[in-house]
Amino acid sequence: MRLVKLSLWLLLSFPFLAVGTSQYNLPVGVTDISRDVYELHMTIFYICCVIGLVVFAIMFWAIIHHRKSKGAVPAQFHESTKIEILWTAIPFVILIGMAVPATKTLIAMEDTTKADLTIKVTGSQWKWHYEYLDHDVSFYSVLSTPREQITNQDQKTETYLLDVDKPLIIPKGKKVRFLMTSDDVIHSWWVPEFAVKKDANPGFINEAWTKVNETGIYRGQCAELCGKDHGFMPVVVEVKEPAEFEQWLANAQLEKAQAAAAEKASLDLTLSQDELMTLGQQVYMANCAACHQPTGMGLPGVFPALKDSPIALGDVKAHIDIVVHGKPATAMQGYSKMLSLKELAAVVTYERNAWGNNTGDSVQPSDIQESMGEAQ
Repeated sequence: MRLVKLSLWLLLSFPFLAVGTSQYNLPVGVTDISRDVYELHMTIFYICCVIGLVVFAIMFWAIIHHRKSKGAVPAQFHESTKIEILWTAIPFVILIGMAVPATKTLIAMEDTTKADLTIKVTGSQWKWHYEYLDHDVSFYSVLSTPREQITNQDQKTETYLLDVDKPLIIPKGKKVRFLMTSDDVIHSWWVPEFAVKKDANPGFINEAWTKVNETGIYRGQCAELCGKDHGFMPVVVEVKEPAEFEQWLANAQLEKAQAAAAEKASLDLTLSQDELMTLGQQVYMANCAACHQPTGMGLPGVFPALKDSPIALGDVKAHIDIVVHGKPATAMQGYSKMLSLKELAAVVTYERNAWGNNTGDSVQPSDIQESMGEAQ
């Protein structure tokens, strides 16, 4: 009897324990939808707890009061119409009670109309590309966690593997519509506190939206197993006040214009080998080392080595072409949209002269521009 009472007490207490221990529960989030999802989750959870309590209470009561030692005789109600109706009707009513709020929340989650801002989100191995379709602003967002932390040579921070060089910026209190797609494999853009998780499929456009009620920095990850560096593809969103967002947008547009002017000016530059190698190493470690390794040895059977490779030692134009345009049907992405002409020239120069390759080639920004022009 003591065991029965203890079991009933635990069943009654468990829902409240779950709420109190919030670290084991869903986050409430910072959007109206995320709160609706949380409330729906708790409603269904409580219904399940009540069902479990009733079922176990009846079961324990039947075990105790109808046990063989008391001389109980099993009741016979085979093919009872009343019982059949009862155990069909009760679950039906319960499911309807659960379906109504669930349907309401799901419909609201899919309503992307009347958006104040539209952002195209493109997943690539292993980075995100954000394009503000209503404005002339776009950029890549790449993991910025130092490699020393990844290789256990430095102490990990609280945001280990959840830092990027450029976070997505959106305004507080505005409805933001996301168009999700992919350049290569299936990715999934996920920010728990927004209650947004949507697959990015190559060749398709999926939609999602959010309206954040609080400023701050919110972190998520790619939630689809998208390849070797799946765990190195974080999502970071910074929510600003509308006025601050407009200022950021203006600055971003100005920076893009300045970058375009710098690109044009770089065509007249002739950089020294040392300058190219220094910048090239930085670009390589940030964008290429994950696959080809800092040593240039690659991963056998997965990613080719660059040390003593036909690409790095062969025709320089072919090397430029694969860095600029990528290689179809492989994980090698083209970097023409992500890196500047100067950065592209530097990384090709670095790959052709690092690790003992020593070709002596110095690729200039004008060489990159020429390769792009030939491709067009």
